[in-house]
Amino acid sequence: MVVVSSGFANSVILTNSDSKSMITSLLSSSSSSSRSFLHCNPSSSSLAYVPSQLRIDFGVRKSISDRRSARVNPRCEVVSERTTDVESLSSVKSSSRSALEALKISAGDRYTKERSSVMVIGLTFHTAPVDIREKLSIPEAQLPQAISELCALNHIEEAAVLSTCNRMEIYVVALSQHRGVKEVTEWMSKVSGVSVSEISRHQFLLYNKDATKHLFEVSAGLDSLVLGEGQILSQVKHVVKVGQGVPGFDRKISGLFKHAIIVGKRVRTETKISSGSVSVSSAAVELAQMKIPESCYDSVKVLVVGAGKMGKLVIKHLVAKGCTKMVVVNRTEDKVSAIREECKNIDIIYRPFSELISSASESDVIFTCTASETPLFLKEQVKNLPVLSSQRMFIDISVPRNVESCVSDLETACVYNVDDLKEVVEANKEDRARKALEAQSIISQEVQEFESWKDSLETVPTLKKLRAYAERIRDSEFEKCMEKMGDLTKKQKGAVYGLSKGIVNKLLEGPMQHLRSDENEGRCLDEILENMHALNRIFGLETEISILEEKIRSKMEKAKN
Repeated sequence: MVVVSSGFANSVILTNSDSKSMITSLLSSSSSSSRSFLHCNPSSSSLAYVPSQLRIDFGVRKSISDRRSARVNPRCEVVSERTTDVESLSSVKSSSRSALEALKISAGDRYTKERSSVMVIGLTFHTAPVDIREKLSIPEAQLPQAISELCALNHIEEAAVLSTCNRMEIYVVALSQHRGVKEVTEWMSKVSGVSVSEISRHQFLLYNKDATKHLFEVSAGLDSLVLGEGQILSQVKHVVKVGQGVPGFDRKISGLFKHAIIVGKRVRTETKISSGSVSVSSAAVELAQMKIPESCYDSVKVLVVGAGKMGKLVIKHLVAKGCTKMVVVNRTEDKVSAIREECKNIDIIYRPFSELISSASESDVIFTCTASETPLFLKEQVKNLPVLSSQRMFIDISVPRNVESCVSDLETACVYNVDDLKEVVEANKEDRARKALEAQSIISQEVQEFESWKDSLETVPTLKKLRAYAERIRDSEFEKCMEKMGDLTKKQKGAVYGLSKGIVNKLLEGPMQHLRSDENEGRCLDEILENMHALNRIFGLETEISILEEKIRSKMEKAKN
């Protein structure tokens, strides 16, 4: 769209080539050597395509040299620069009205016939710093509510949220791409307090096939700080578990995440990408080991804050690296006792949160991995801890962070968070690249398979409409038959009814079969979709108002109420 002012006020040039054929009548109404102008009353709200030869004027027409002045018509009209007789003008006006109606319908169709899109709107460690991600993180207990709120947005049909320490990604089925992005971004801003502009600066957007490929890579561990980490696959599984039964976690999104789980398992099985350091927890332990004297845990005092999933993994990796004694601070002793049962011959000392600071004062290396939404270690607290011969090390793998960021300003302490784990990832680059290439080949196959399944869903409305169409005819003819045949026994009526049903089912068997994706039949997706369009044309199954438009209108009405 280009705004121009030459000869007119507030003129607009629209250059959508798709509608060029629709204004042929406008152009043919004037000589090829003349230029035409399309004038619209300021009260008109309709916008339609006009080729480069035409302009839409929303202001008052000014006089043009070599032309007689003409009054502004309350309707849209086409006026040739060289038109001088009333009959010609009337002919042009009549032509313009029919063309404008066609243009108006075309503009509406381009929106209402838009297919729904699978999209991901997200921020990860690649695009956003930890202080932004932690503000956007959604606690596990609030995930169902988040799905419900997202699906209440006007253009969002389905939704899922993948919120981890390294990423905040929202997957949706949107009835309109740009409107969906706008609504989700505004929702993220509302629940996090981060401005829309700040979110937009750090977010990434992927659509349809690219969104599918991204989730498969995430599930396979290819988009993690530590290649092939297993924890992310568990988190993808958890999205499915939490989403079950939640309105909005429906067919396409649930199918996407379930397929992502299959892909994650296949990649790990076939490429062995999970071998070595494969989680944030193990990377944290390796990072600490790289920094401590002699790279040995025997000579340092270790404190683990939190005994949940992450804390348990940290403890297990510490044991695997030779750490035989540690202090664990947790709110209750139950989880610590359970870990102690699993880790035989390891001295695991439990302490309550009331002893957190005193426990830290006795420790050389402190791992923090809790779900606390406020920092557990403040700068003033750490400043008052006893000074060690070397810096006290904090490995903070929590999001939100458990260690205040300014603690790193102290000379007596060094702080590492999840973003610093990149140091560990640098190891074994060549092997990582080889396994990633193998994994990409698998993912490409799986993306194609999922996209084919998703696209095949497009035939479902046609299947339903065709069945309903046939049933309406069958039911009508059955009633006519019953009226003509008079009194029949229940058995006789049942026989005629069964006959009518059998005929319809036999007739529909072929069309229905050709709308379904069946590998044994050897039909490709393009052939199935071509069959769908053919049946829609033959039986007149297309409706005036598209399914997308109906859904959008319904959601907007609910929002008003």
